[in-house]
Amino acid sequence: MGFVLEGPGPTTVLVRAIGPGLSAFHVPGAASDPQLALYDSKSAKLGENNDWGGTPELASVFAGVGAFTLPSTSKDAALVATLLPGNYSVLVTGVNGTTGIALIEVYEVPK
Repeated sequence: MGFVLEGPGPTTVLVRAIGPGLSAFHVPGAASDPQLALYDSKSAKLGENNDWGGTPELASVFAGVGAFTLPSTSKDAALVATLLPGNYSVLVTGVNGTTGIALIEVYEVPK
């Protein structure tokens, strides 16, 4: 999945890969343990996450952008990054080769 940021300067974004969290919406076949990686237009990896960890800081960002909550022990993935204008890609894979449906979300984090 790709996204583009425009503007005169950096933008902070929240990127999430939701698998187990989809169970609340009765999505069949959801990925049990998604991990995400964020890349720039030159294929340089800028960040990655497996299991968001339930940190209060990330939970606060979820609330601040209006994202639905996740259990603190969920195996969903999330990261916050401050990025310059440009093109970006998010790759979601299953840990240990697992497969399933995952939702990729990208939110702009208010300043």
